[in-house]
Amino acid sequence: MPCTEASLRHLCPRIHQVQELLGRPLVLENVSSYVRFAADEMSEADFVAELLRRSGCQLLLDVNNVYVSSRNHGFDARGYIDRMPAEQVVQIHLAGHEDRGEVVIDTHDHPICEAVWQLYAYTLERIGFRPTMIERDDNIPPLPELLAELDQARQRAMTPA
Repeated sequence: MPCTEASLRHLCPRIHQVQELLGRPLVLENVSSYVRFAADEMSEADFVAELLRRSGCQLLLDVNNVYVSSRNHGFDARGYIDRMPAEQVVQIHLAGHEDRGEVVIDTHDHPICEAVWQLYAYTLERIGFRPTMIERDDNIPPLPELLAELDQARQRAMTPA
């Protein structure tokens, strides 16, 4: 969906309708992206922040997706994090990805790289602690390796950047 005012006008009433039906805010997740729309009128970060502001929904902030998209589109990942309204971020996701040089693919099948760990620490410094989940969908390593990654997330959460 292009990051436009028309997209916001299309989405917000529908989000409100679902939230009214459920009696609670929706939790949306930022995506990893690989192409941009020629029709984009604003950055993805500005679009997501405005969608949250207008709709009152909450955000599952996928830090790896921010990193992947920032690499693919050349924007500042910390600037993206800075635009997110902290009070609406209810959970964080971390994951690994495949770096193919010119493009980074959100695969959930690699360990979390140091750049994503650093962005996670920055995120916690900026918005405070949030429940965090590590996503791993393929190439699942032995349990001790998964637990070591979990320990690293816990350590970073206790001592952000």
